[in-house]
Amino acid sequence: MTEHTIYLGGGCFWGLQGYIRQISGVLSTEVGYANGPSSNPSYEEVCHDSGHVEALKVTYDADTLSLDHLIQYFLRAIDPFSINKQGGDEGIQYRTGIYYIDNADKPIIEATLARAESFESKPFAIEVLPLDNYYTAEEYHQDYLDKNPTGYCHIPLGLSQEPLIDDSLYNKPTEQTLKTLSTQEYEVTQNAATDAPFSHELTDEFKSGLYVDITTGEPLFASSRKFESHCGWPSFTKPIAKDVIRYYQDNSHGMQRIEVRSRIGNAHLGHVFEDGPNGSLRYCINGSALRFIQKDQLVGSKYEYLIPYIE
Repeated sequence: MTEHTIYLGGGCFWGLQGYIRQISGVLSTEVGYANGPSSNPSYEEVCHDSGHVEALKVTYDADTLSLDHLIQYFLRAIDPFSINKQGGDEGIQYRTGIYYIDNADKPIIEATLARAESFESKPFAIEVLPLDNYYTAEEYHQDYLDKNPTGYCHIPLGLSQEPLIDDSLYNKPTEQTLKTLSTQEYEVTQNAATDAPFSHELTDEFKSGLYVDITTGEPLFASSRKFESHCGWPSFTKPIAKDVIRYYQDNSHGMQRIEVRSRIGNAHLGHVFEDGPNGSLRYCINGSALRFIQKDQLVGSKYEYLIPYIE
């Protein structure tokens, strides 16, 4: 086991601690105040613009959990574009940042953030700085959500249980590669065309398996979240992980809808609606944007670790 430590600023440290400590490979967490001008501030001083960030000290097993993967988990839990604000909290103490004590961490952090930022349309607002100072927060802040199970938390803690779809394993294909798709697959994924209702074989496919982006192979949906919607297109209640879908306002054809696209390939997938079963969402997806891999074909493949999520 190789212990390594990094410090994360991601809004209120109560929720960030509750989320991060559930990730496999994390050994210990502690909340505190970092990179401010004064020594050993109190919580009240931090809340009144002392300049410190509410920080989470994370010690993890680098043989089990890489820094790259830890940062990908971190990005899942924050709004990376927000300045001095996360969830319902606003102030300089809620700024987002990654603070390192080992200079060798800096290029890893920068590379991970740059890769994730390349899938977005605007830059991140995340500090990357060496740790200047750190002071342990008062005891009542430590493991706050254990002591106050109904306490305030701006992060859905269940995000830690979603599989990590490593964004370094998939690449946006070249135009030459995209031209190997069928005409319909190309028009749907690249020009936002729509399959005719009930026209694609995946609409009525309910075997156990994984649905991946036909352009990149990135996992998008699991059969466990697929349902019969009778709408004419494959329908899912949620993606396999929060990270893999991007959302855009679509006002085309005289309608107001939310378009969904894949993260890596930026492929048009379909739309998401609020009329799924039992109050869930309905991801209405074009079959031509997906490739289905049956469960037995996942064994021995790079997708094998996702089998528990499709059952």
